[in-house]
Amino acid sequence: MIRLYNTLTRKKEILRPIKDNNINLFICGPTVYDFPHIGHAKTYIQFDFIVRYLRHKKFKAFYLQNITDIDDKIIQRSKEKNISWKELSKKFEEIFYEDMKSLNVNSVDRYARATDYIKEIESQVKRLIQKGYAYKIEDGYYFDLSKFKGYGKLSKRKYLEAEDSVTRIDESINKRNKGDFCLWKFSKKDEPFWESELGKGRPGWHIEDTAITEKFFGPQYDIHGGARDLIFPHHEAEIAQMESISGKKPLARYWIHTGFLNIQGSKMSKSLKNFITIREALKKYDYKILRFFFFINNYRKPIDFSDDNLEQAKNSLERIKEFILKSKNKKGNIDNKYIEKTKKLFFNDLDDDFDTPKAISVLFDFIRESNKKEPGKNCYELLKEINEIFDLFDFNEDKIPKEIINLAKEREKCRKEKNWKKSDEIRELIRKKGYLMEDLKNSYNIKKSV
Repeated sequence: MIRLYNTLTRKKEILRPIKDNNINLFICGPTVYDFPHIGHAKTYIQFDFIVRYLRHKKFKAFYLQNITDIDDKIIQRSKEKNISWKELSKKFEEIFYEDMKSLNVNSVDRYARATDYIKEIESQVKRLIQKGYAYKIEDGYYFDLSKFKGYGKLSKRKYLEAEDSVTRIDESINKRNKGDFCLWKFSKKDEPFWESELGKGRPGWHIEDTAITEKFFGPQYDIHGGARDLIFPHHEAEIAQMESISGKKPLARYWIHTGFLNIQGSKMSKSLKNFITIREALKKYDYKILRFFFFINNYRKPIDFSDDNLEQAKNSLERIKEFILKSKNKKGNIDNKYIEKTKKLFFNDLDDDFDTPKAISVLFDFIRESNKKEPGKNCYELLKEINEIFDLFDFNEDKIPKEIINLAKEREKCRKEKNWKKSDEIRELIRKKGYLMEDLKNSYNIKKSV
């Protein structure tokens, strides 16, 4: 039984899908105008884990994510680079997919590009006009917040604060209310537009998400998530739009939000120009180290990104790797009752709002106690099961060619004999054959080079 923290109610609730064992889940995707940074990596890795875990628990989870490929930021950047908005957004959409593949974020079932759903967006705007929730001024159609009494129920407020996504606020002087947001923007000179009964224009930021989720899930679904800076005004706007159209509440039964990734105490963001791209981070650290770094911290809490913290994560991960190798190659067998007790504690922690730090603490307790005895195959199988949801280790050693394994054994012998020259020569030979050797404290690991 999974309990998760619901931002909407401010408490942990038992996960009960709307229909049977099916979970429809939507997570806000990127605006594709620049390289994704490790703040994005945090959010998408942590949601990748959440979805993997839901599936591990036998839920049929359908994971939908949007791609914002038309937006003020995209238009502005395309003008700066003197290329078309389509060329810019296509380039960075592909880069986003490549970066997600590099992080092995593979749980998304469908990416939905905003410009592929213009008809659905038009339909939603028209229905909001018909129901009296939208009005027209000189630069587009706006949502009238005075007509929606539930605005602010997710964030428990109605006004901007320091950590909100303030760069997307529509500031037309003729709006009826300060917080009103644009649904359909009329075209300006030299800007992209779509022909529409609404007038030549393009979607506002918030409307794409509800148009996409209504297309796939209908007016209500199970889980909506994203980084916490999207709570206000973006997620509040989504609620206002869809609940006004459908008359059904809530839009999503559960709302999940990830904490910020900070650099020296400040939120990492492109607007603050203090970000590290995913590609830069992967030049220094294996993707598994990044994943582990995010898992040893609670998904809802902020994390401070630093080389020291990454090195600590790397060292901790190495301890687990050593245990895996040791348990695979030893004939010992830890008592199955202790294995089952560990599994219960481990998965109970994950059932409690996906508490990865506590679960990993259980794992280290297990490793410490097992090392006092003789770990064996049942320990190896436990780590293999855990890895299915975390994706932190390579269990494909058996697929490594015998020639490489023999070279690695020969090199290990040279190391023990302190024949460093020969050891380095063998390591280089292994590298030329397409494999890398990682030296661990009391052992080694072999993996295919990327």
